[in-house]
Amino acid sequence: MDKKVLMPVLLISVVCVSFIGVYIYYPQFFTTKQRLVIFHAGSLEVPFSNLEKTFESLHPDIDVVREAYGSRTAAKQITELNRTADILAVADYKVITTLLFPRNLTDWYIIFAHNEMVLAYTNQSAYHDEINSTNWFEIINRTGVTVGHSDPDADPCGYRSLLVLKLAEIYYNASGIYKSIVNSSHEIVRPKSVELISLLETGELDYAFEYKSVAVQHKLNYVELPSEINLAEYQYADYYSQVNITLSDGTLVIGEPILYGITIPKNAQHVDLAIEFIKLLLSDQGQEEMSFAAQPPISPALTNDIEAIPSELQDYVIQWNG
Repeated sequence: MDKKVLMPVLLISVVCVSFIGVYIYYPQFFTTKQRLVIFHAGSLEVPFSNLEKTFESLHPDIDVVREAYGSRTAAKQITELNRTADILAVADYKVITTLLFPRNLTDWYIIFAHNEMVLAYTNQSAYHDEINSTNWFEIINRTGVTVGHSDPDADPCGYRSLLVLKLAEIYYNASGIYKSIVNSSHEIVRPKSVELISLLETGELDYAFEYKSVAVQHKLNYVELPSEINLAEYQYADYYSQVNITLSDGTLVIGEPILYGITIPKNAQHVDLAIEFIKLLLSDQGQEEMSFAAQPPISPALTNDIEAIPSELQDYVIQWNG
C-alpha cells in the first residue's frame, strides 16, 4: 500500500483503539445519566441497595451512586473533605445535628427507622452453647474470648456498643463490665460494624456488638439484650440517658434510643432527585424494604422542622421535638 494512503489509515486505527480503551476503562465518559450520590451508614447497605434498584427502574436515566461508611465518617466526607452528596443517611440522627448543623450544611433531618443492639456470634464462637441474655457479660470476659465493636469515633454502632456495656453495669448491678472489655486484650475494633462480620464468619472473632438488622441480614446467631440495655425502646429513654461517653473530638454522646436520620445537604447537586429518593424511602414500598431488612420504619416519619423540609416531603412526616 502506498505510504501516503497507509499513514492516514494507521492514524485512524490508533484513534479508534484509543477511544475503545477510554470507553473500557472510563465508561462514565460515555454516559448521559445523571448521578444521584448517597453517603449512608453501612447498616443501610441492604435496604438501600434494594431501593437503588427500584429507583433506577423508575428513573432509567438516573445512576444511583452509593457510598457506605460509619455514619460519622459519612458525614465527615461532606464536613471535612468538602465532598458533595445529594443525600446523607445515618444510623444516628444526631450525627446530622452535631456535624452538619454547625457548618450550616443543613438545618433539618427526617427520622425514618429504628433498630436495636444485640451481641452477634456463630456456632464457632467460644461458649456459643452457653451464652444467653443473663450471662453474656460474663462469657465475653472469659480468658481467650474476643469481642468486637466498631470505632466509636467513626460509627454510632461503636459508641452504642460502649453505652450498652455501661448500661449493663447498672442493669445487672455488676461494676467493671465496661473496663473489663474496653482497651483490653478481649477487644477488637474495626471502622464499621459490618466489617466485623467476616471476622465472625472466619472464627477470628467470637462475639460482636451489632445492630439486630445486621445480625438478621447475615444470618448470625445473636443474644437478645434486655430492653433496658438494647437502646431500642423509647419508653426507656430516661434509663438510657444515665450513661454517656466522650468521643476523641470532645463530642459527648448520651445514651438514647437508636433512631436513623436522613437529610439533603445544602450543597447537593440534584435536590429534585434526592427528594424523589426520600419519597420512595418513606413510601409503603420503602417501609416494606426497611421492615424486610429488620430495620422497623417509623411511620409517619419524624422531623425537627416541618417548615424547613422540602414541601414534597411534608405529607410523610410529623413535627417532632425530641
